[in-house]
Amino acid sequence: MATITSITGKDHYRTEVRTSAHQLVVDEPLGYGGKALGPAPDELLASALGSCTSITLRMYADRKGWPLESVQTTVTLSRESGRTEMTMDIVLDGPLDQEQRERLLDIAHKCPVHVTLNQAVTIHTVLK
Repeated sequence: MATITSITGKDHYRTEVRTSAHQLVVDEPLGYGGKALGPAPDELLASALGSCTSITLRMYADRKGWPLESVQTTVTLSRESGRTEMTMDIVLDGPLDQEQRERLLDIAHKCPVHVTLNQAVTIHTVLK
């Protein structure tokens, strides 16, 4: 289980996010009234998908001893008509054969964040 704390004070949308071992600043872009002091919340969501996918592919290739040199993911998030869509482009660098590349694409769909985003998520909100 992970516990993440987010604190927004009087500095408009600047929000301090604290995890068990890290701190970062999240903010809205200038065009939305923020000061762009850190990534926007939807950028964090997209980065969670991209980074989880990259890590999952790295782990799998390492376990198999495959010659994967690097993974680059680019996630584009769009919201239209009340619907959110993400498109993820994956670049695999290294002398992989076609079968390995196809298997890595299959594995990309199995990263924990990808699985979470593709299922119904229950959110319990409690005001304290």
